[in-house]
Amino acid sequence: MSEELKDTLNLPATPFPMRANLATREPARIAHWEKIRLYDRIQAKPAPNGTFVLHDGPPFTNGDVHIGTALNKLLKDLILRHKTMRGFRTPYVPGWDCHGLPIEHKVMKELQARKVPLSPLEIRQACAAFSDEHIRKQRRQFQRLGILADWDVPFGESAANPAARANSAEYQTKAPAYEASILRTFAKIVDLGLVYRSKKPVYWSIPCATALAEAEIEYKDKRSPSIWVAFPVPSKNFSVVIWTTTPWTLPANLAIAVHPDLDYVEIHHHDATTNVSRTYLVADVRADAFMADCALEGATRGAIHKGRALENLEARHPFIDRASPIVLADYVTTDAGTGCVHTAPGHGVEDYQTGLRCGLEIYCPVNDEGAYVDDGRVPRNLAGLSVLESADGKCPANIAVLQILREKGALLQLKTIQHQYPHCWRSKTPVIFRAVDQWFVALDGKIAMDGSGAPIPARQLALKQIGQVGWTPDFGENRIRSTVENRPDWCISRQRSWGIPIPAFRHNGQVLPLDAHFIKAIADKVAEHGTDYWFARSVEEIIGDLPEAVVRGMLARIPDGIGAEQDARHLAMHLQKATDTLDVWIDSGTSHIAVLQDRDRHPELHWPADLYLEGSDQHRGWFQSSLWTSILTRGEAPYRRVITHGFVVNEKRQKISKSDGKPQTADGYVNKYGADIVRLWVASENYQNDVPLSDSIFDAVSTQYRNLRNTLRYQLSNLYDFDPARHAVPTADLTLLDKWALAKLAELVREVSAACDAYEFHKAYAALTTFSANTLSATYHNILKDRLYTLAADAPARRSAQTAIHVLFETFVRLLAPFIPFTADEAWSYHRAGTEYADGASVHLEPWPAPQGAETPEAADLAAAASEFDRLLGILDTVNASLEALRQNKTIGQSLEAQVTLAVDPASDDHALLQRHAGILPETFMVSHVALVPAPAGAPLDVRVSPAPGVRCPRCWRNVEATVHTAHGDVCPRCAGALDARA
Repeated sequence: MSEELKDTLNLPATPFPMRANLATREPARIAHWEKIRLYDRIQAKPAPNGTFVLHDGPPFTNGDVHIGTALNKLLKDLILRHKTMRGFRTPYVPGWDCHGLPIEHKVMKELQARKVPLSPLEIRQACAAFSDEHIRKQRRQFQRLGILADWDVPFGESAANPAARANSAEYQTKAPAYEASILRTFAKIVDLGLVYRSKKPVYWSIPCATALAEAEIEYKDKRSPSIWVAFPVPSKNFSVVIWTTTPWTLPANLAIAVHPDLDYVEIHHHDATTNVSRTYLVADVRADAFMADCALEGATRGAIHKGRALENLEARHPFIDRASPIVLADYVTTDAGTGCVHTAPGHGVEDYQTGLRCGLEIYCPVNDEGAYVDDGRVPRNLAGLSVLESADGKCPANIAVLQILREKGALLQLKTIQHQYPHCWRSKTPVIFRAVDQWFVALDGKIAMDGSGAPIPARQLALKQIGQVGWTPDFGENRIRSTVENRPDWCISRQRSWGIPIPAFRHNGQVLPLDAHFIKAIADKVAEHGTDYWFARSVEEIIGDLPEAVVRGMLARIPDGIGAEQDARHLAMHLQKATDTLDVWIDSGTSHIAVLQDRDRHPELHWPADLYLEGSDQHRGWFQSSLWTSILTRGEAPYRRVITHGFVVNEKRQKISKSDGKPQTADGYVNKYGADIVRLWVASENYQNDVPLSDSIFDAVSTQYRNLRNTLRYQLSNLYDFDPARHAVPTADLTLLDKWALAKLAELVREVSAACDAYEFHKAYAALTTFSANTLSATYHNILKDRLYTLAADAPARRSAQTAIHVLFETFVRLLAPFIPFTADEAWSYHRAGTEYADGASVHLEPWPAPQGAETPEAADLAAAASEFDRLLGILDTVNASLEALRQNKTIGQSLEAQVTLAVDPASDDHALLQRHAGILPETFMVSHVALVPAPAGAPLDVRVSPAPGVRCPRCWRNVEATVHTAHGDVCPRCAGALDARA
C-alpha cells in the first residue's frame, strides 16, 4: 500500500502510552492525587448509601512494610475504593501500633550492642524515636502502594515539612490522647471488679524476660527429651511412674495426678543384669506401651487399683526430700505417657488448677532470667542453671536433672520426641510456663450488659455477640468461638518498659489494689504529657498532682498505719511505683474506643465498625482483644463483619514472615513491577486461603496487566475522532456485533459487582481478565478492525462500533479502578482530557457502573442480539479450525485471503440465522467472501474453506472480483466509497 493510501485509513491514535513504566510513573500520579486532594473530594461526594467504616488494624512500627502487610492494606483499599464508587462515604483512618515487645526487643538489641546502659525512661524515648522512624517509612510505603487515606504527611515529605497537615487523621497508640483512652478503658474494667492480681503460670519468654499473650505464641517443631521417672511409694512397695518432656520442671513437682475412674496396674520386673526386682504402677491401658518403651523384658502384671483408691497415697520425690502425694484429676488422659501425671502447680495451667483445688503451693523455683533460684529447696548443684535451650538444643537444667535421676536410679528410660511446642514470636525460643505475680482480667466475671440489667458472665456475652457478627470465611466464627471458649483469664501485665504503665504502687514489696478513680486521674495527666509522665515523675510528684478526693480514695486502699498520713511527701517514703506495663493487645484492642468513638477528632466515623479485615491469626489476636474490651465496656461486639485472609507463602507453601530472617518487603515488589501489578496479584488470589508468592506468579500477573492495558489503549485509540454528543448511535440502531458486546458487558457488570459485594475479588479478577482477553481482544476488537479502519469515518457501522467502544471503555475502566487505580485513572484522564493528568477528572470520582436490569426493553433487545451472535460465533469456531488447516499447509496466510462456503439445509434454523445476517458474515468470519449453498435435508452444517478468488484490495486487503479506479489508486468498491466520503 502506498503511503498516500495508508493515510486514508482511520488508524488508531492515542497519547496513552503502550509501555506503562509503572515503577517510575506511579509516584507522579500519587503527587497528582495529593495536589487535587483526591481523598477529600471522594469523601465530599454525595453518599446515598451512607457511611461505611472499615477500621484499620494497626501494624507494628518495627520495620519495612512486609508483603503480607501490603496484602492486608491493599485488600482494604480495594474494598474502600469499590464502596466509594457504590455510593458510600468511606473515611479511612490508618493506625500504628507503637508499643510492645517487637519494638523494645529491636531497640534493646541495638543498645546492648553499643553497651549503652539506659534507664527505663531513656529506653522508652529510644523506642519512641524508633517507632517514629518506622511510621515515616511505612507511611511512605503505604502511600506508594496507592492506599488512599487522610495521611498526615504528603507522599515523599517529612513530618517536619511545614506543608504537613496540622491535624493528623492517623492514629498512633503512643499518642497521648490514645494512651489516655487506653487507661480510661482499663479503669472501666477495674471498676467492674474484674481485674485481679494472682500468682499463676503464664507463658514466659526467657530472652525477653516478660510474660506473653496467647497471640504472641507460635507453635514450632521441637525435639525434647522424653523420660519415664519412678516416684517411690514406701508404704506400698511400688513406684508410681510419670512421663514428661520437661525434665527441668521436676524440682517443682509437688504431686502426681491420676484419673479417678481409670484402672492402675502393678508391673513386676526383675532385672537379670542387676538382680534387682521392682514394681511399678501405671494405667492399665498404658501398661503394654510402658513395658515396651522402658524395655522391661519378662515383666508381669499384678494387682489392679482403681484411681480413686490411690488418692492421698504418699509418693516421694525422686531426688528432693519431700512428699509427692497422689491426687485426682479428670483431665488425665491415656493418649500417651503412663496415666500418672507429674504435677508442678507453678509450671502448668492444669497443674495450677489442681494445686488450688488440693491446697498445694504454687511453687516456681525459676527466676525471670530462666534460672533455678537458690531457695534452699532446689538441689544446690542445680541453682543458677538455665532452663533455656541453647542454639544447639541443649538445656543445662535438663542435663543436670537427668544426671541426678540416673544417680538416684529413678530414670527408667530416656528417648527423644519431636512435637509442636510453643515458642516466643519475637525471640523464636521455646517459652516456659512459669508462675509469677501478674494482673489478670476475669473473663467469666459477671457484667450487667445484656439489656435487661441482669448480670451475665462476660464470656457468655462474648459468645452471644460472636453469633451476631458476619464472618468471612464462615469458619472464622468457629475459630474465634473456640478461642474465646477455651481462653483462660487474660494476663494483662508485662515486664517491659515500652508500654502503657499499670498505675499501681508497691508497699513493702506488695503491689497495692488498683483504684479506678486513681487510674482515671492518671489518664488525665497522660492526655497532657503522655505515659512518660508515670516514668518521669516521682511518687511524691504524682500524688501531689492529683485531686484530693482521688488521693483520699487511694489512701483508703493502703494498709493500716500508712494511709493515716495525709502528707504526700511522707506517703512517698512508703510507696514505690509498680513497673508492670499493660499487654500491648489492650493498646490495639481499644482502638475502636480511642478512634471510632472519638467524636471530636473523628465525627465522620461510627461505632461499631462495619468491617474489620486482618490475617487469620488475629482470631486470637486483635479480633479477640477488641471483642473483649468492647464486651467489658459496652456489652457488644465492635464490628458488624470480620474478614480474614491467609498468610503469604512461598512456592513450598511456607509462610513468608517478617521475622524469619528473609523478609519480603512491599517496596521490593513495587520497585520491580509497580504498585498496580502488586495490587492485581492481590486481587488474583483467593485471599481466604494462604496466598502464594513467586516470580512466576508475578510474571503471569504482569502478562494479564499488559492485556488489560492494551485493551484500554485499543479502545482509546479508536475513539480519537468520536464525540458522543454528535456521533453516538441509539442502542436500537447498533449493529448485531455491537449489541452483542454491550450485552456481554452487562453480564460482566453483574458478575463483577456481585463478586465485589461478596468480597470475592479473585472472581472479579477472573471475570475482568477473561472479558479483556476473550470477549474483547480475541473476538470483538479483532472483528472490528476492518470496520473501524477502512470504512468512512462517519459510516454508520463505524459510528456504531465507536458508540459501543465508548460505552465499553467508560464501563470497563470503572470496573478496573479499584484493582489497578493508577492505570485506570491514567486512562480516564486521557479519555476525558486528552492529557496524562487532569485536575477536574478522576475515575475515582465516578460512580460504579449500574448493573442493567434484564427486564428493560433495551436489555431484552441486547440479550436477543447476543443470543443470535453467540450462534454465529459457534459457527466461527468451526470456520477458524478450517482456516487454521489452510494456514498450516501454507495455502493461505491471513484469513482475508480465504473464502468460506457454508452448505446448510434450507429448512434448518442455521440457514435462517445465516440468511438473516448474510451481510455481516464476511466481517464476522474475517474472510473475503461467504457463500451459502443448499445442503440435503437434515444434513448438518458443512464448512468449506478455500483461497478467495479475484484481486486483493491494497487498502482493506480483501479479495474482490475487480477493483475500481480512484484518485488514490485502484481499490475495491467499498473502499472507493470510503474514499469518496473523504472528499
